[in-house]
Amino acid sequence: MLDLSGTWRLHNAARNITVDYPVPGDVHSALIAAGQIPDPYKGTNELAVRWVADEEWVATREFTLDAIGEGEYHLDIDYLDTVATVTVNGVKVLEAENCFRRYRPDVTKALMRGKNVVEVTLHSNTKAANDKQAAQPFYIPYSVSNNPIPNGNMLRKPQCHFGWDWNLAIVPFGICGQFELHKNSSVHLYDDFRVYQDHLEDGSVNVSLDLFFDCVQGQPFDYSISFAGESHHYSVETDDSWNPQEIVLNVKCPLLWWPTGQGEQHLYDLEIRCADQVEKRRIGLRKMELLSNKDETGSRFAFKVNGREIYCKGANWIPADALPSRATPELTRKLLQAAKDANMNMIRVWGGGYYEKDFFYDICDELGLLVWQDFMFACSLYPSTESFLKDVKSEAREQIIRLQHHACIVLWCGDNELVGALTWFPESRANRDRYLVNYDRLNRTLEEAVKRVDRTAIWWPSSPSPGILDFGDTWHDDSKGDMHFWSVWHEGRDFEHYYDVKPRFCSEFGFQSFPSLRLIKEFATSEEDLNISSAVMEHHQRNKGGNARIAETMFRNFRFPMDFGNFVY
Repeated sequence: MLDLSGTWRLHNAARNITVDYPVPGDVHSALIAAGQIPDPYKGTNELAVRWVADEEWVATREFTLDAIGEGEYHLDIDYLDTVATVTVNGVKVLEAENCFRRYRPDVTKALMRGKNVVEVTLHSNTKAANDKQAAQPFYIPYSVSNNPIPNGNMLRKPQCHFGWDWNLAIVPFGICGQFELHKNSSVHLYDDFRVYQDHLEDGSVNVSLDLFFDCVQGQPFDYSISFAGESHHYSVETDDSWNPQEIVLNVKCPLLWWPTGQGEQHLYDLEIRCADQVEKRRIGLRKMELLSNKDETGSRFAFKVNGREIYCKGANWIPADALPSRATPELTRKLLQAAKDANMNMIRVWGGGYYEKDFFYDICDELGLLVWQDFMFACSLYPSTESFLKDVKSEAREQIIRLQHHACIVLWCGDNELVGALTWFPESRANRDRYLVNYDRLNRTLEEAVKRVDRTAIWWPSSPSPGILDFGDTWHDDSKGDMHFWSVWHEGRDFEHYYDVKPRFCSEFGFQSFPSLRLIKEFATSEEDLNISSAVMEHHQRNKGGNARIAETMFRNFRFPMDFGNFVY
């Protein structure tokens, strides 16, 4: 393997800009570091840097191969954001348009002995989104209230990149994940294998591994597995190049993994060796159940872990920073540790961001934080064309396989608020049948992917949702399913209104806060900005009427603060 991360060169021909580009990383962060654009967080700079996403950028690096051996070579790329063309020595090897996919293009015929050049053309995502909307058989509405930059729902890209009521709208992009060159060996274990666990009545656990090997046809091979203090060796005689293997390992006296506050977070090391390839995972043994049985009120919504019902306390997780380069493992650990320290035991990875990187789920495994995982669809309607759904199917499959071994994953949810969105747009209100069928095609694609890829996964169609094939209003109905309760914030109700509902499971609720005065001073440009009605404070308030709503609610309960610092507090 040759790691192609590091310092690349980034060029924009239209403005004659060339800068160093750290990979992995986003383009905006590279331009900030080079002094080409201001920090978009500060003042109203965000408006001055939106042009970056409207341009085409080319990232280039050279690498050297002393020799090219027999066999195939491929690139291994994840989180390429989003519409991009990759060439090696001028040969096109990849056309990408989904940042949630992992791409492994064959580059065997493009490589040369000696110096090689890899080039990634990062096309304008804003232009691509507009073009895709224009090509739809009928208009697909996007969340205008959240997205000042239009048509983000056309791209498989974080929806909050086009703006949200808490986020910058600058559409960041770039080579934000790994970028490696691999040579296929004579026998190869695919790293997208699956790990299942079945908890038996005698208290033992069967851990099943679905492994997939590719080898030179007719060549026998060996591999070994180490797990739970035992080593197992296997020899395969084959006359085929494709060799699936199903292995079952029984753990007689398992040490179980528990959510924080319920017990220990024991993790077993799994190691698989084949030739010079080593794959490692950390496995927590636990049994997850969702209780959704009907009762006298409606129907339950509760999680059971290892036979014990868990009272879930948590928060929704948005990307740790608006700029992907700043969402580091260190920052992520700090935030997740803060959640645990606040006695939370569940994190909902909200559907308007991205499927988090591996280290996020590793940390949740270690800390005992359950993860409710949304698929990345939020608050808009989406296409249901054959090509779009085919891409979504591949996206879902890859993400489920990548994450399904984690002990923390408790549920896969189809989307954030798409059922409600059917009533938010004049087009869908006027032709509900068309847009309901359109939505159902997408939702069924995700459901089928979950059930096909992971037989042990728990599926929930949407959040909020009353249940399977129920399209009721769970912003106001607290009798079944999960609820999003925003009446206190969006409708300006008194805080006492929280006592008027009894949700079966409240997966969203809250009231907006100002950040700390220390943080405000980092984005304010002068003392004059330290006023709730200043241009800068109004610009950083993305929820229409939000500052007025905060003030109005405050004055119901407190006297007028003496100064801005007390108002913020």
